[in-house]
Formats: sequence, structure tokens, C-alpha cells
Amino acid sequence: MSKLPNCPQCNSEYAYEDRNMYICTECGHEWSASEVSDTSADEGLIVKDSSGNLLQDGDSISVIKDLKVKGSSLVVKVGTKVKNIRLIEGDHNIDCKIDGIGPMKLKSEFVKKA
Repeated sequence: MSKLPNCPQCNSEYAYEDRNMYICTECGHEWSASEVSDTSADEGLIVKDSSGNLLQDGDSISVIKDLKVKGSSLVVKVGTKVKNIRLIEGDHNIDCKIDGIGPMKLKSEFVKKA
């Protein structure tokens, strides 16, 4: 199954294809398939935090939920601040270093932009 592009107007991932047009189910915006190829080359990795704010490399974030560290007894507590994040592809899309714990990968759904 091919991944449909996000809506260029509201950036919603809920779009569908109708003949040669794409239609956003959230805002109703319609755009052609030729517009997609023009803009997709300019876009990089898009990662949003739990509140829907766009994250970028170098941002500071804070953790919104206690997170157990797999393979150890450590826990990343709520409110832990993390500086200078790096965005990566995959399920755990934030690569960072947490003071007292070390290098970690986090899911963007468990953090908010600080």
C-alpha cells in the first residue's frame, strides 16, 4: 500500500485519492497529484509532539509520562528536560542524550516541546 501525502494546507495525514486528485478529510482541501511531486522534494522529516507542535533538530523537549528504560531499572520521570534532540526515521523518532541515563531513543507522542 502506498503512503498518501499529507494535506499541504493543514498537514493532516487523513487524505484519500479520487482519480487524479487528493482530498483531505479534515479540512476538505483538494490538490492534484502533480502538486505533490513538487512539494515532497522540499519537505524533510515531519515529527510532531503530543500537542501537535512541529519538532526540529536541536529543539528542547520535556517528557510527559514516566518511561521505563528497557533492560534496566531506570525510569525517565515526568518533566525531565532534554536538550538538543535529533530527529530520525522510525517508531522511536527522537534520538537524544538524557542526563544521568545516557543516549536514548524516544517516541514523539510522549514528549512536548519546551
